[in-house]
Amino acid sequence: AGLSRLSNCDWVVIHDGARPLVTVDLINRGLEAARETGAAVAAIPVTDTIKLVGDDRIVRQTPPRQNLWAIQTPQVFGIKIITEAYSRANGDVTDDASLVEQLGYRVKIYMGSYDNIKITTPDDLALAEVLWRKYEQ
Repeated sequence: AGLSRLSNCDWVVIHDGARPLVTVDLINRGLEAARETGAAVAAIPVTDTIKLVGDDRIVRQTPPRQNLWAIQTPQVFGIKIITEAYSRANGDVTDDASLVEQLGYRVKIYMGSYDNIKITTPDDLALAEVLWRKYEQ
């Protein structure tokens, strides 16, 4: 319903409120990246080794770390692309970009920020407070 009210917009920036340390620069870089493909998401390279495991908790695969990125928000889309993605959505997805990917659109990754953390635990909140103080200085 919200997207239908954006008839005069070319771009939609979707941001998760659990990431309060977003910067104007991060949003602007997202808009710039989205102009290349119509869709772009902030992300940071994964620094930990990731394992794909089965329900039995047995390791099935270790994907190459250089190809793994942790997705963040903001996620930026052309209005027509994200509107189509929501109108044709099927299945559960964990982010808006996944809906766009399901339709075959290319989604550009742009460098996010390690400070752009998602606050979901008390430890996350404590870290965010430290990062916030850094921004205040």
